[in-house]
Amino acid sequence: MIEHDTALPAEPACDPRPRWTFVVAGTLAVATVSALALPWPLALSSIALGALMLAGADIDARYYLLPDTITFATLICGLAAALVLDPISPWQALLGALVRAAATASVLAAIRFAHGRLKGREGIGLGDVKLAAGVGAWLPLDQVPICFALATAAALLYALQARLRGRQMERTSRIPFGAFLCPALWLVFYTGMISA
Repeated sequence: MIEHDTALPAEPACDPRPRWTFVVAGTLAVATVSALALPWPLALSSIALGALMLAGADIDARYYLLPDTITFATLICGLAAALVLDPISPWQALLGALVRAAATASVLAAIRFAHGRLKGREGIGLGDVKLAAGVGAWLPLDQVPICFALATAAALLYALQARLRGRQMERTSRIPFGAFLCPALWLVFYTGMISA
């Protein structure tokens, strides 16, 4: 399990903002691949999700924090996308997205709570739990585990690379999991829409 220690990040985290040049450049790339591969309603959804995930990944990578503005916007946009992208039964799609969001966040919250009780320290940040609700809102149930597996694999590769470069990596070393979960969410959504 990836753990976070309680030390403060090197940069102040009072009012984190993404690097807008990074977010704009990344969003233009997302817009290009989305417009070329997806019909317009899906492309717009992909672009909105991509912009949010770029901002979230950038902030978490630098501050070890996922702001509520990112996590709640991800959830709200996911619910709106469920409503708009299923014109045949939009209210059923919305209800399904709400149930998946609650279930995904609940599972991660339970893991967070259990880890805290067993280890006596935080192992998963609350922002990750809130982002998990967004994951559930955006993805079908069978794709949620794929998203978390992809994010976890990327985080483990990051830790391995850091260790190979000589950085001290202990069980309590901080890893900004949201920086990996954000791009994993967009990638799984995008590839799922292409193959649909």
